[in-house]
Amino acid sequence: MPFVKDFKPVALGDTNLFKPIKVGNMELKHRIVMPPLTRMRASYPGNVPTDLMVEYYDQRSRREGTFIVAEGVFPSAQSGGYDNAPGAWSKEQLDQWKKIFDVVHKNKSFMFPQVWVLGRLGFPDSLARDGLRYDSASDDVYLDEEYETKAKSSGNRQHGITKSEIQQYIKDYVQGSKNLVEAGADGVEIHSANGYLLNQFLDPVSNKRTDEYGGSIENRARFTLEVVDALIEAVGPERVGIRLSPYGKYGTMSGDRDPTLLATYAYVAGEIEKRAKNGKRIAYIHLMEPRVANGSFDESLEEFTDNTNEFIYSIWKGPVIRSGTLVMSPLHAKAIANSNNRTLLAHGRYFIANPDLVTRIEKGLPINKYDRSTFYAPSSEGYTDYPTYEEALKLGWDKE
Repeated sequence: MPFVKDFKPVALGDTNLFKPIKVGNMELKHRIVMPPLTRMRASYPGNVPTDLMVEYYDQRSRREGTFIVAEGVFPSAQSGGYDNAPGAWSKEQLDQWKKIFDVVHKNKSFMFPQVWVLGRLGFPDSLARDGLRYDSASDDVYLDEEYETKAKSSGNRQHGITKSEIQQYIKDYVQGSKNLVEAGADGVEIHSANGYLLNQFLDPVSNKRTDEYGGSIENRARFTLEVVDALIEAVGPERVGIRLSPYGKYGTMSGDRDPTLLATYAYVAGEIEKRAKNGKRIAYIHLMEPRVANGSFDESLEEFTDNTNEFIYSIWKGPVIRSGTLVMSPLHAKAIANSNNRTLLAHGRYFIANPDLVTRIEKGLPINKYDRSTFYAPSSEGYTDYPTYEEALKLGWDKE
């Protein structure tokens, strides 16, 4: 795991990134955020966070005043479909989450877990094994042939959820979020991005409904906004954030293949701002940058597009987190950070490989290379064994 080759670091300590900012109830010391990064280190059966996860978040929260959005958390068993992702419905799960929140707070940092429902990106055969439905916005609008084959062979065809089932999911979001906050979380982030259930409702490529949850922009956005309203009521607006991916194509979402779809995201942002003007301003809106339209691709310096998230600032007047391949483009990151005083930047894959990433960005230090092959491995390798910069020097990485 050497340093990244052919990369010239730039010290960003004199930029907006290292000015404090208030987000929700949190007084952050800087504006570099660790975004949600599902690494499949929870135990199965039970979807229970492990002590390895406690160590991982301890390492990455040691820079005082850091904001971490923890990996996706299933608020209920029906929300899931991945064996080794964590949940938030059982005592065993919540006891472990309390350990994580306690260590993050001991380091004087902050954490919002991301509340996550998979929908059609769950594994239909795993769901069938556990007696759970394979859900989405509409019947039989499959992700691809492989998912269709798994669904049909396991007798768990894709099910467009009913209106009563939508209301049950909203109750799940509420209960899971309350559980996490009671265990010590500073708040929760609603996952309405990257092809998962709420995004499946937002995007007409997966939403073929003809009721009040399908068709028009207002109808496709209804489920997401009902979750926003329910969580504002349950835990308070300052404890709620939301993630959106206006240009995302992961999970076969439309992205910029449908240029009219941006209007949907502008509508969602406008509705959230409308609530803010009525005294219910949520903590932040978190946007995936268009250059990471598909997170499964390797990070590249050649992913710039003509698309932009700048539209958000003219609609939403609260804090904005922007995430996507910005570590390797420090001058671009600097420009984004300095262009608007409400901006925070989230760095994902390099936060995995660099537990002291904040300091490296501040001082312009070399960056550890990440190992994609270990992203979802069930061990400490490629997870808690990455060195800090000082440790890397002791290992002689600067001589390689």
